[in-house]
Amino acid sequence: MEGWIFSYLKNRFSPKAKVNGPTHILFCFVDHYEPQWGKTTTYEQECERVDRWHRDYPKVAGKFVDADGCYPKHSFFYPEEEYRFEHLEKIADLCARGFGEIEVHIHHDDDTSDNLRQTLESFTEKLHAQHGAFSRCPESGKLQYAFIHGNWCLDNSRKDGKWCGVNDELIVLKETGCFVDMTFPSAPSETQPAMVNQIYYAKDDPLKPKSYDIGQQVEVGAAPWGDLMLITGPLGLNWKTRKSGVFPKIENGDIRWNMPPTKHRVDLWVDANIHVKGRPEWVSIKIHTHGTQDQDLDTLLGQPFEEMCQYLQDKYNDGENYVLHYVSARELYNIVKAAEDGKDGNPNQYRDYHVQAPSYIAKAS
Repeated sequence: MEGWIFSYLKNRFSPKAKVNGPTHILFCFVDHYEPQWGKTTTYEQECERVDRWHRDYPKVAGKFVDADGCYPKHSFFYPEEEYRFEHLEKIADLCARGFGEIEVHIHHDDDTSDNLRQTLESFTEKLHAQHGAFSRCPESGKLQYAFIHGNWCLDNSRKDGKWCGVNDELIVLKETGCFVDMTFPSAPSETQPAMVNQIYYAKDDPLKPKSYDIGQQVEVGAAPWGDLMLITGPLGLNWKTRKSGVFPKIENGDIRWNMPPTKHRVDLWVDANIHVKGRPEWVSIKIHTHGTQDQDLDTLLGQPFEEMCQYLQDKYNDGENYVLHYVSARELYNIVKAAEDGKDGNPNQYRDYHVQAPSYIAKAS
């Protein structure tokens, strides 16, 4: 905790900016979506996991809509090394029906900048051609995507150098069309950045690892800076859930069977107060999971998820104090860019502000 606790305490006890009118809650659920998870996983198990998402997620998520009429949106960060057409066909079908969007996830080790660049460009082109994922930047022609690094090791950030190998990874991501990284928080991992509960820009030092450790906050009226934007999720201390009955557990926005999305945790995510500097009425909540791990499926596709959505609806969508917006990773980035440009009011109108919506290919019946 020594790398981030002081940033957390500073943010936690700093006076909150006054908000006139309701607070808009931007709720984003990102997923390290790995159908091949597990050393002994069979092809049949992969298919069962994806089939359950395709079958059950619309059943539970379809019960809820936000203030804009949107379902809870799941951002599927799909691993390049696990690509199977039949899996992505079903995920793209969910996306075509309004239940989420596809983004990029990569696990790699001892990699090079050139190989990573080729991998990212070929993978995004494949997802676009086969499944309709992503949209092209009108200026560069590159496909635009959000990114989560496998094993949390963005920019070669492990001290032993494992699970990456690319010190200029932020630059490579930017040059291949990445518009935002959503890897963090990763605590208690050593890869956790020092900047906590922030939306910020990082500048890459191509000769050194972990260039994202510090950066500059995204701010209303300020120009973009550095190489890549990072939107982090809530990180802090949960005093109601204690280790050995004494020490508070780390709250890092991770949803699993043994860390369900309780009402108290939802309140902690809101209290983290993550927002663009100068736009405190737009609060970002980015939580994460590993959605194909078998022990977690009942949590993510069953009653715990449903109870979380109901609580969000009841407490954070009254229209007077709070307004709820379910957003994808892309939509959250767009709203952040709109805030940076000085836009205000209802963030719903900025879901496609900078990066346009993809046209997903629905699964043939």
